[in-house]
This record gives sequence, C-alpha cells and structure tokens, in this order.
Amino acid sequence: MNVISEIPANPFLLRSAKPEKQQLKQHALKIIEQLLGLRRCQQLYDQLGPDLAADRFPAAALEKLEVGYRLEEHAAARIPQTGPCILIANHPYGGIEGLILIDLLSKRRPDFKVMANFMLSRIPQLRERLINVDPFGGEDAAKTNLAPLRQSLNHLKQGGLLVIFPAGEVSSYQAEQKLVCDPTWSSTLPRLVRLSKAPVLPVFFPGENGPLFQLAGRIHPCLRTALLPRMLLNKAGQELEVRIGNLLQSKKLKRFNDDNEMNSYLRLRTYALELSPSQTETAAGATATCKQQQIIAALDSQLLETEIAALPQEQHLLRSGEFDIFTFSATQAPALLQEIGRLREVTFRQVGEGTGQSVDLDRFDQDYTHLCMWNREKRELVGSYRLGRVDELIEKNGVDGLYTSTLFDFKPQLLDRLQNSLELGRSFIRTEYQRSYSSLLLLWKGIGHYLVANPQYRYLFGPVSISGDYSSTSRQLMTSALARNFLINDLAALVQPRLPVPLKPLQINGVPVGQADPLLQDMEEVSALVADLETDNKGIPVLLRHYLGLGGKLLAFNLDPDFSDVIDGLLLVDLTQTERKQLQRYMSREGYQSYINHHQPESAHCA
Repeated sequence: MNVISEIPANPFLLRSAKPEKQQLKQHALKIIEQLLGLRRCQQLYDQLGPDLAADRFPAAALEKLEVGYRLEEHAAARIPQTGPCILIANHPYGGIEGLILIDLLSKRRPDFKVMANFMLSRIPQLRERLINVDPFGGEDAAKTNLAPLRQSLNHLKQGGLLVIFPAGEVSSYQAEQKLVCDPTWSSTLPRLVRLSKAPVLPVFFPGENGPLFQLAGRIHPCLRTALLPRMLLNKAGQELEVRIGNLLQSKKLKRFNDDNEMNSYLRLRTYALELSPSQTETAAGATATCKQQQIIAALDSQLLETEIAALPQEQHLLRSGEFDIFTFSATQAPALLQEIGRLREVTFRQVGEGTGQSVDLDRFDQDYTHLCMWNREKRELVGSYRLGRVDELIEKNGVDGLYTSTLFDFKPQLLDRLQNSLELGRSFIRTEYQRSYSSLLLLWKGIGHYLVANPQYRYLFGPVSISGDYSSTSRQLMTSALARNFLINDLAALVQPRLPVPLKPLQINGVPVGQADPLLQDMEEVSALVADLETDNKGIPVLLRHYLGLGGKLLAFNLDPDFSDVIDGLLLVDLTQTERKQLQRYMSREGYQSYINHHQPESAHCA
C-alpha cells in the first residue's frame, strides 16, 4: 500500500498554519472558507483519516461526498488495457468528474496520469497521479507548461495512459451556442496526438453546474472558479453517468494537419456521446408487446435435398466449396420455400425484426424467384434472397404485384423507368454464418451470375432495413445522413412512403452549428458514430453498406409496423454506373463484359 506521509492538515483551507499571525486576515479568510465551501471540504477530508492510502482515496472520497457513478460494462471494455492512450473528456462540473476518472482507471488501468490544475496537488493522495499545469494563462503560463507537456509526452511514449480535459476549465455558458458546454479546447491536445502517435479515447459526462454557477461566471470568471468547491459538494446523493466511445486510432487522426480541425473532430466525437441512449432507454423496436407465435419446426434435410436435386441444371448458378447457389420458384420446391420462411423469422427476430408469425411467408413468395445458398456438407440452408422480375410482375398483377408497393406508393413515371429492374428483398443469412463476409459474398455472386444470364435487368431496387435493434438516436442519425448524401431528388418526388419517417436534422450540443457536417457526409464516420452509441458496437447495417458500395441511391424511407417497426430505406442501384471491379467480383470478368456489352452505349464504363 502506498501511504502518503507528511500530509498537510489543511489542503482545502486558505488560512496559514500559524493562526497567531495576522489574526484579522485569518478571521476574514475563515469567513471566506465558510462561504465558498472550503471548510466543509476540509472537514470531509479530515474524516477520511491521515493514513488513507493513495490508491483508496478516490473511492473513499466519492463515498464521503455521497456521489456514485454508473458505467455500462460494454463501455468500460473500450478502455485499452495496455499501450499509450490519450483519454479526453468534457469538463461539466469542474472536479467530481476528475475524481470519478481516477477511481475508474485505478481499478482498470493503473499506469495513468492526469494533466490537471496545479492546485489539485494540494491534495497529497493525488500528487503521484497528476501532471500539473497552469490553466490561468498569463505571460509565464506557456513557458511554465512546457515541462508538463514534455512529462506528458514521455509518459505516453513509455506506454502509459494520459487523461486530459482539453478545455482546461469547467464548462460554462457559451453565448455563441446559447448553451452550457466546454469553451474552446486547447491546442495542446492535437500537439500531443501528433507527437505521441497515441490513440484517443473520448469520454463524455452528461450534465452541467446549476444556474447560479453560470450567472457567477458571466459576471466574472473568477467568481465561477471560487464556486467550484460548492459544486463539488452539491452533487451529494447523485449518480453521475460516464459514457465512453470507441478508441480513435492515430492513423485516422493524422489526416488533420490543422490543430483547429483536429480539435473540432475530437470534440465532435466526444460530445456526440451525449446522443447515446440512457441506460433506461430500450432499443427502438424492443417495446413491441404483441405476442409472437412459436416458429414452426425445421423440415427433414432429405426432403429439401430431393427438391434441390430436381431443379433444372440452368438454375444451379454457382458451386464454391461445400456451398451451392441456385434459384427456384414456389411451385418447384414448396418444402424449401417453407424452410426459407422458417429461417427468415428465426433470423429476423434475433435483430428486433420479424413478423411475429410462425413462419415468414407472404403472397409475393408465390410469384417471386428465390435465390438460395445451400451447405451440402451440413445439409442445411444458409441464406436466401427474393428476386422480383419487375416487368413480369407488373404485367401479371399490376403494381400490386410488387412487394415494395405495400410500403411505397409509386407514380407511373417511376414504374416506367423501373421496368428493366429486379426487386430484391427479404434477404437473410442464418446467424451462425454471419461471422464471415463470405456468405454474403457468395449470395451476391449468385445474384451476379443471375444478372449475366438475364442481362436485360439494369437496375436493382428494394427496401433495406434499419432494424428496431438500433436505438432511436442511431436510427435518426443514419436516416439523416442517408437523406443528406444519397437522396435522388427527381426520383424521390415520384415515391410516397405509406408511413413516412420524420427526418430531423442532427444537432450535437457543444458542437457549433456546421461542425457536424463533415461527419454526416462520410458514411464511414456515421458508422463509427453509430458504433459509439450502440451497446454491441454495431455500425450501419452490413447490407446497407453493401448497397451504398454498389452506388446505391435513396428514394424514400418508410416505417413498417407489420415488421417490428423497422425503417425501410428504398434504394436504387443503376448497375451500369457501378464500379467495374465491384461487378467483376460478382459476375466474373467474362460475365461482366457480357453483361455490360448488353447495355452499350447506355453504359459509360471505362475499359
């Protein structure tokens, strides 16, 4: 145990240790100590006892202050156990958040130091954890702070973790943003990131000090500083929340050559954690109360194999290892279709979707083509896509023959443009095969081979789901970003969702208006932010990412109450505009050339 010796009797008091000197001044200081709460802080400190070990101090102090904190385990797991790391945090309270981080890190990552106000070193039990800086500016501050900057850099280069509150002072009312948040962050942070090449871990504390504190600060900043001891004391009985984002690797940050740009980005990633759902909030689709039927039993594999073997050879599209990819119609393989319906429901329920019925089949399954992936060795269905030949479906049943017509109202002009399209939907890959991207890749190779055999289909379109397994905040973030970057305005005017999804602009408190724009323009950044907000670290849906990679564009959003309130984004892909290498991956080089030649001269692909 590391017991601090020579603990001064009064680290919180202003009075001299020799009260017989300047008694009038000492009496005045005593009154000031009482008014500012310093005397009460000293009393609580004295109650901890002179022999309290440094490693026990943070927890004991929080207990004495009657302050708790909560942190979800998935968020705590984001703290790297080894290696250099810069932990950054907002500074809403001015003291208690530092104590919380010291307690948290003492239990999980003991090789840490905190860059902090030199006045905190008056508390002996904290000294060994602190790298003291002068936050009050002045002519000598920059020179004085060079030594702690070097000390911080050395600590990082030795593989330690460094805690920084980049604002350098407590959050206060910012007139430009008309809310309480950190003032401008210090350029020390980007300098340390560049010199150390350490990753950055953003941490956010929701909350702020009260109106009296903010009013005092508007009168004079020194009044705000003077009230900090009382702000430490007035949190008694509260449980404060700690939110931790994902680690930001230095190679991702080196693209910022300008200090202000890097600070803006790091501040955005920190304050965006305020969007995280509270620990009492459920996922958007988790509140469904309708009773779900028991899913039907699996059919015998031999029956399914018999149906597969009876399919014409031209419907067997691809064989890769133990996997076969083929197509069939409902009349050709009714048992296989039933197994598809069973596995759809099983798979969709696991991500907050599903019909709630015993099997996920509908009237459209009778007229659509089903593309399947079968594991010969395990004798089981792996996944499936439903393909609708739009020209044939409309000729047979009109627009009502399209599944998407149940979600969206199409104007005739759009249907005319989509005649040479395949409607894709109801895709799934059973859970045990989702760990690898290879299953989705094989299914899409099957789609690619199908397109080569049916080159008249230039467009792919259909609903791509954002499930209720995501928090409402993440769903809002994704829909806002998609609408901003991928909406085709002229075609969107020809589609009307049956149940529109309100599109709200993203507002991150603490980030000036406009600074979030770069994030919303980059879907990789959007995905990273969603992963910060989700308890299981999932980013944007894999299938959505896949369609965007093909050059997919957005037409509309619809809320589907019959499918666990998922948000369906209607996406359209013009395959003649998809990157050549992408299509060659699914069609093969020869298949791609055959397909694209069919669309010359309408295609502008380069050789």
